[in-house]
Amino acid sequence: MTGERDLKALLGNMKPEILDGIFVFCTLAPNASIPATISPMLTFREREGTTLVILQKEAERAGLRHEFPSRLITLTVRSALDAVGFLAAITARLAEAGISVNAVSAFYHDHLFVPVDKADEAMTVLQAMSKAT
Repeated sequence: MTGERDLKALLGNMKPEILDGIFVFCTLAPNASIPATISPMLTFREREGTTLVILQKEAERAGLRHEFPSRLITLTVRSALDAVGFLAAITARLAEAGISVNAVSAFYHDHLFVPVDKADEAMTVLQAMSKAT
């Protein structure tokens, strides 16, 4: 089954869900290994270092410096990796509401990391977008 490409269908069926926990962004030196005691939600290797998105409590237990305490909102619609405009529409609307977002596209869904104190407002914006479609 391929993912949805139609923007109207994506917006109308996105059904955002907030996952439990507070997530943070950490970085490790470029050649450092990921500690076995943590289980990253996301790992991304850049030239400057490896970014880990992990639960805040895991970062603190491991003694990792971290930034951007956030809640994770998953858009449960199965979006195609080549869908055009879905995240652009969402991030633009969140920007209009003054909500920063770090968006990640994975194989099945798109995911939004939003500031902890803006998570409820982000959900309200996303639910309104979905109903308006």
